[in-house]
Amino acid sequence: MEEVGGRAAARVLKGNTAALQRELEAMRAAFDRLDLDSFVEHDIAFHRSILEASQNEVLLRVWDSLAVDLWIRALIGKLSGHFPELVESHRSIVDALEKGRGREAGLLLRNHVETALEFLRKSDSEFQRVLRNDLEDAKEVHKAFYPQENVSIPGLTCEKFYRPARAIGGDYYDFLPLQGRGGIAIGDVCGKGIGAALLMASLQASLRAQAMHSHSDLCNLVGDVDRLVLAASPKHLYASLFYAEYDTATRVLGYVNAGHNPPIVLRWKNSECEVFHLEPTGTALGLLESSQFTSRTLQLEKGDVLVAYTDGITESENRCGELWGQERLETLLRACRDCTPAQIVERIVDEILAFGKDCSQKDDMTLVVPAVKDEAEI
Repeated sequence: MEEVGGRAAARVLKGNTAALQRELEAMRAAFDRLDLDSFVEHDIAFHRSILEASQNEVLLRVWDSLAVDLWIRALIGKLSGHFPELVESHRSIVDALEKGRGREAGLLLRNHVETALEFLRKSDSEFQRVLRNDLEDAKEVHKAFYPQENVSIPGLTCEKFYRPARAIGGDYYDFLPLQGRGGIAIGDVCGKGIGAALLMASLQASLRAQAMHSHSDLCNLVGDVDRLVLAASPKHLYASLFYAEYDTATRVLGYVNAGHNPPIVLRWKNSECEVFHLEPTGTALGLLESSQFTSRTLQLEKGDVLVAYTDGITESENRCGELWGQERLETLLRACRDCTPAQIVERIVDEILAFGKDCSQKDDMTLVVPAVKDEAEI
């Protein structure tokens, strides 16, 4: 990416590298005063300026999707002992770009990255030890974001399942006991790992803060959450969210689906199973500057079951690369008459594990299954 960007940027930057030279001088000054944060800011600005000068939108999207700036921030501390060499390696890059030598600039940028990687490899054992310790701490913090016990929502029996693809993940679920109603949430942050988990934490905090205040309309509530997530997340990260509130007195389920997989409501009458799909009513959160959301309602009946899930469920793969899929999920659910939410979750998980036997899990998997209690259970 650096090499391709450098080759293309040379045409634009020939005789026009004053901004790059300022970033280089700022890096030197930051090194002299041992200001790591400032060094990182100017190093990121240096490399991104070259990519922007390349006028290659694909490269810029790749930079954003890979969160290169976050990786630089995370790793730069391991390179502090090699700052003089790293700083001065920028000088030859600027010189080549100033003269319009694209091929030379590209190779120098590639060498610069390879040199930094070599320095990292030399300190790899210590880096891995620190990373493992930090990851263990992150896992403990991550667990705290999920309900630690079964939350009681009057009139509902609730069950859940969560399994991240890595040590920590970006799926989200929550049960919120509110005055006269219960909140049910499930979401999926694009991507996996620490970055996704951080956005998930921001989403959870924002939703809880808004839901705990009195509100007249769910679409306004989710709109406020969207603005908070948008302000707190980088452009390449966004999250789907299904949020519903169940009125315990009327059994009305009000909901907003912000770009999430449509949850399924199952209703058995006589020998038939009626299926309702709670389709999206807006875009994913943190995706657009001016998103609009609408809310919908569904009158639930005793015995109805809501099955909400993330795409890690339906996109589980077998050894042939075949997806488990929506059709298998619905076929299984139609056969779950008289099953409790816990039994439904168990059957889904068992089928997925059998389907993907000997295959590694590629995405976080989450299920949230509330059922409307019969009067005798309340």
